[in-house]
Amino acid sequence: MAEPEDYYISTMAEQQNNGVLFFQSPLGWLRVETGPGGLRSVLFCEDRQETSGTARPDNICLETKIQLEEYFAGIRKTFDLPLDMAGTDFQVIVWQELLNIPFSKTISYRELSLRIGNLKAIRAVGHANGQNPLSIIVPCHRVIGSDGSLTGYGGGLWRKKWLLAHEKSLPPELPF
Repeated sequence: MAEPEDYYISTMAEQQNNGVLFFQSPLGWLRVETGPGGLRSVLFCEDRQETSGTARPDNICLETKIQLEEYFAGIRKTFDLPLDMAGTDFQVIVWQELLNIPFSKTISYRELSLRIGNLKAIRAVGHANGQNPLSIIVPCHRVIGSDGSLTGYGGGLWRKKWLLAHEKSLPPELPF
C-alpha cells in the first residue's frame, strides 16, 4: 500500500458511502471516486487543497491507483475495473464506444459518430467525449480531429499530447 503522503482521502467518502482517493501521477494530481456500481470518476486536479481525514479509500480506489501506476510505468495497456458511468443515455453510449479504441490507436470524432451509428451527431459526440468523467480509463484522449489535430481535452491539450506520446512510445506486444 502507498505511503500516506502518496495519497489522501476526502472525509466526504464516509458520509456518501463512496471512496475518494487523490494521488500524484506524472500528469499531476488525480482524483479517483467510486459510486455504488464501481469507479465513477478519474479527474485531473490542479492542487490538493482538500482536508485529509481518517477515512480510507475503498478497494476499487486502491485498485484504480495500482492500475493507473502500471499504465504510467508502461506495464498496463488496458484497465480491468468495474465502471459506474453516470451520464445521459447518449453519453454512456459514447463512453462505452471509447472503450473499444485500442491502446496506441486514435480515431476521429467523425469515426466515433459512425461507430455509434449517427454520423450527424459529430458535435454531440464531441460534447459527450468532453464530459467523460473517467479520464485515461475511458480513453477520450484517443479521439482526435479528422485532420489529425489534437482538438480539445478537458485535462488540457498538454496532457492529451503526453498520453498519446506515452502510448505510442511503449514497445509493441510480444506474440505469445
